[in-house]
Amino acid sequence: MAEAEKTEKAKQAETPLPDKKDAKGKMMPMLVIGGTVVVFAAAGFLVGRLFGTRGSAQTASAAPAAEPSPTLQKLDAKDKKDEGWFYELEPVVANLNEPGVTRYVRITLTLEITSAWPELDAKPVLDQKKPILKNWLTLYLSNQTIEDTRGKTNLLRMQSNISDIFNQGLFPNAQPRIVNILFKEFAIQ
Repeated sequence: MAEAEKTEKAKQAETPLPDKKDAKGKMMPMLVIGGTVVVFAAAGFLVGRLFGTRGSAQTASAAPAAEPSPTLQKLDAKDKKDEGWFYELEPVVANLNEPGVTRYVRITLTLEITSAWPELDAKPVLDQKKPILKNWLTLYLSNQTIEDTRGKTNLLRMQSNISDIFNQGLFPNAQPRIVNILFKEFAIQ
């Protein structure tokens, strides 16, 4: 009997016990998946809190229409009275001033012209000067670097500079007639 006990103990010793490494190996993918789910849930919650609307949830169509104040109505009427008209330029493509790299910008502008310069009088003049405007724009853009064209501040600066160049070139010693420069297209490659 002692021999039978020894053989049984030997058999038990030979049978593999579950390794801790095997248990960790099987558990690891489940932990990674669970951790990923928790991270994404937390990120979704935080993004929702960050960009979500506050207060009651109303759609734009369900929101009651608010009457604009009389002051705003007066300002609107004044703006419409002073509103100018728009003149579109054809797209301009220019190489940026980037040494070692060929980068170019494609830009399409819309000029906002003051209402003091009637469209019937101005359109023939602008049509005639369009090649000159495109040339000035090409020269200006070819002097810009990629960093000069990035970001809102730089784009606003470019709008102001282009407006100044056009006004000084078209109307020297006169009141500016181009009120604003609008970017219709601005692509850099």
